Amino acid sequence: MKKLMLAVLILAIAASLGAQGTAPKAKLPDLKGKTIVAVTENAYMPLNFVDAKTGKTMGWEYDAVDEIGKRLNAKIVWKITSWDTMIQAIRDGQFDVGMDGITITDERKGQVDFSAPYMVSQQFMLVRADENRFSDEKAFGANPKLLIGAQAGTTNFYVAVYNVLDGDEANPRIKLFETFGASVQALISGDVDMVLMDATSSKGYIGAYPNKLKSVGGPLGTEEFGFIFQKGSDLVGPFNAAISALKAEGFLDKLNTKWFFEYKP
Repeated sequence: MKKLMLAVLILAIAASLGAQGTAPKAKLPDLKGKTIVAVTENAYMPLNFVDAKTGKTMGWEYDAVDEIGKRLNAKIVWKITSWDTMIQAIRDGQFDVGMDGITITDERKGQVDFSAPYMVSQQFMLVRADENRFSDEKAFGANPKLLIGAQAGTTNFYVAVYNVLDGDEANPRIKLFETFGASVQALISGDVDMVLMDATSSKGYIGAYPNKLKSVGGPLGTEEFGFIFQKGSDLVGPFNAAISALKAEGFLDKLNTKWFFEYKP
């Protein structure tokens, strides 16, 4: 199962980045020292989180955006907010750019502008390591005693509703939590029986709890992650140029290796 999950993760990364070479650094827009206020949640390992050993904030998205700031000659200032307020806060102009493994959807495009995708991921079933009552979404859905932990308004929530259960968003089999981390702790403690997460985050939690968690079943959907901006933001173009350059140079490949394969919580 670990080898299968690793293979799927590699495929997802390859799909998002394409074949990378060793292209020279591209000439990018110069933002002349502009301050960019970036916001995240710090609850989505390994994209953004607080390291338990050091207490420092870190993750794939931190590294990527800090590098984008350097390339664009901009100063990145980091802020924290909850997931359920992030999109509205960006829409209202409280922050310049937001990120939290945010799936690009048509509905969200009506509220904010998205960057080009920086990652492609798929949804998987995260379960306790000793789970043997089900091995795929059909078996899970057929057992009315089994519960799902989810964060309201996320892709994971909607995949749980429409791909695993009966399409009823008020289904009592879904228990809502404020963060992904809280839903995982509920899974470990036995309060729920499954949490849906993209492969990147699932791998992070399995690495953090290697004897307590595993992934079962196949991918339930494919999603693209993008940074979000207020409608009409003049940062979208520069960020897209930087994302394209970092892909072409292989920098994002290095981040994938660092955070998905080398990092040990």
